[in-house]
Amino acid sequence: MEFILYRQYPMRMKNENVDQIIKKYFDHLSIQKNLSDSSISTYSDDIRSLIAFLNEIHIKDFRKIDRKNIRTYLVWLSENKIDRSSISRKLSVLRTFFRWLLNEKIVSENPVPSRISIKKEQKLPRFLSIDEINRLCEIPSVHHGISEHIVFRDRAILELFYSTGIRVSEMSGLNLEDIDFSSKSLKVIGKGDKERVVYFADLAAKSLKRYLDKARGKFSRNHSSDKKAFFLSDRGNRISIRSIQYRIKKYTKISGLDSKVHVHTLRHTFATHLLNGGADLRVVQDLMGHSSPYTTQIYTHVTSLEARKSYFSAHPLSGKEKK
Repeated sequence: MEFILYRQYPMRMKNENVDQIIKKYFDHLSIQKNLSDSSISTYSDDIRSLIAFLNEIHIKDFRKIDRKNIRTYLVWLSENKIDRSSISRKLSVLRTFFRWLLNEKIVSENPVPSRISIKKEQKLPRFLSIDEINRLCEIPSVHHGISEHIVFRDRAILELFYSTGIRVSEMSGLNLEDIDFSSKSLKVIGKGDKERVVYFADLAAKSLKRYLDKARGKFSRNHSSDKKAFFLSDRGNRISIRSIQYRIKKYTKISGLDSKVHVHTLRHTFATHLLNGGADLRVVQDLMGHSSPYTTQIYTHVTSLEARKSYFSAHPLSGKEKK
């Protein structure tokens, strides 16, 4: 019997009921929890890996899973070279999933221990220097064979990323009514449908106005074009997350930046530069839409490293240490 995970994620498990359980769970995440497609996709991938493991140990029913199986699963992930951060996320997804199974009375107990935690590797976020971000923002150009209206749109997107630190999903979801040029602010809907207000600088305001005045009309030439969306695709639809990611990756490659630079790097850059400039941690937390200050605190480690580097390269008594 084939068990099909939500959408495009196939996996075999010999139990007809599992198919229905999984579908019901993802309906719950989509309708009741109102999770985004990207979040649901992550949940799907994580549950898919559990199913792969269950197939290996010949378990065909969620009710047969016990704590020993969960611990063995975590070891199995590690043996398959899954990094600790991903294992930690998968464990969190399992807790949520089995809690739902328990509430639905599909299982009689939650086999995922509440006290197990995976210590994550502390990876400092990659961010761009001021010179690098300026170089990146200047890449969209007709000199690179890009149409002028696309240049205006993509420069506005780059400037807005750096100026606000918003997520790529928030950039894609922007509507015309969300932008207020008089206060240089915009309204974004973040994770969990939480609304917040962020601000943009003069350079971003200039790029946004130029896009509206000279470019947006060229994307919305047909009657079926999106009338609400701020940024449009070539077909006149709301620009997709994937399209934004692709274009940012393209520009980082042209600019000569390393392959690890991606859309989220611009968000890291925004936070790091704000803190370097003396912004309060709580203010940066609010602007980024972090629910906890601990999430924002990672950037203070980055700025302290930069401070150390500046000290040892500049102070006359430092011995010019470079590390």
